[in-house]
Amino acid sequence: MTRALVTAELRRLAATRLWWVGLLVAVGFGGGLTGALALTGPEHFTPPMPGLHTATGVRLVLGMLGFTAFVPAALGTLAMTTEYRYRTVDVTFLFVPARGRVVVAKLVAYTVAGLAYGATLAVTAGLGLYGGAAARGVPLGLSASVVAGLLARIGVAMAVYTVLGVAVGALLRNQILALAVVVGYLYAGETLLMIIPGVNTLYPVLPGGALSALTGFHYVADAVAQQVPTGGIRLLPPTTGALLLLGYAAVAATVAVLAPLRRDVR
Repeated sequence: MTRALVTAELRRLAATRLWWVGLLVAVGFGGGLTGALALTGPEHFTPPMPGLHTATGVRLVLGMLGFTAFVPAALGTLAMTTEYRYRTVDVTFLFVPARGRVVVAKLVAYTVAGLAYGATLAVTAGLGLYGGAAARGVPLGLSASVVAGLLARIGVAMAVYTVLGVAVGALLRNQILALAVVVGYLYAGETLLMIIPGVNTLYPVLPGGALSALTGFHYVADAVAQQVPTGGIRLLPPTTGALLLLGYAAVAATVAVLAPLRRDVR
């Protein structure tokens, strides 16, 4: 029964424009943004950064993808809140009164969709990175295996952010409010927290800080350290960052499952 529900949810998602648009956005951010940064070269940024021939330069370019994490989160939020906006959730819960199974099936389907988004982003980013570097005749400062590992981490992280978006959608249900919270917090909120003395010490344990730790993207934290008088922000080790992100995914999944069970769908 649960497998049939997951299949039904995946078919429902595939029948909408939401995830097709999401995959196109993944290609745009992955191949487009990464390719443009690689073609320009970090050494030509303002201010100049280490070039792609260094490990720091490659991590810098790939780390920029972390700033696009609000997109899969917003897609997860839209997928969940659309059910309540158009009342399709009523029919679903009437057809399968066991709400727990329904919500778990939705969560599995959205996780698969998040992995598809992350895989598309990672693959196209790799193509953009190597294509841009080859066009300029610049050898990359990281081996192919390390680059592949970084891209895989980014891809999985995007799936985690999708689940986070689903949890916010399940908790708030109002589409406009949920999107405002997700996009506002992930796009600007965490960055603003980083520049507030005292409060910025929390950044390493927030989703953005965990993602930065996972990918070794220290640029923003180092830049803030030069501006904030209280000193730098010490990111967590990569393994700890990965475990923290998985913890956020587990909490988000629990919220997504329990929220519809504890109140009426109206």
